[in-house]
Amino acid sequence: MNQNNSEDTTLYKVVVNHEEQYSIWPADRENALGWRDAGKSGLKSECLEYIKEVWTDMRPLSLRKKMSESAQVTQE
Repeated sequence: MNQNNSEDTTLYKVVVNHEEQYSIWPADRENALGWRDAGKSGLKSECLEYIKEVWTDMRPLSLRKKMSESAQVTQE
């Protein structure tokens, strides 16, 4: 059977790391080290749509914090 012509019915879950970066992972597999469930699972397209909705700032958390600290120092 040709994989390219078959619909992907794999169930995925949305995962997030400590830097609040999102990805998808097969739902039946243990998360990679450093990643935790984000609370959404489904078909690949559903998971990617969820990520598109919630991940509005692509900057890693550590960078956002650093930039916020710098902005506060500048305002003082």
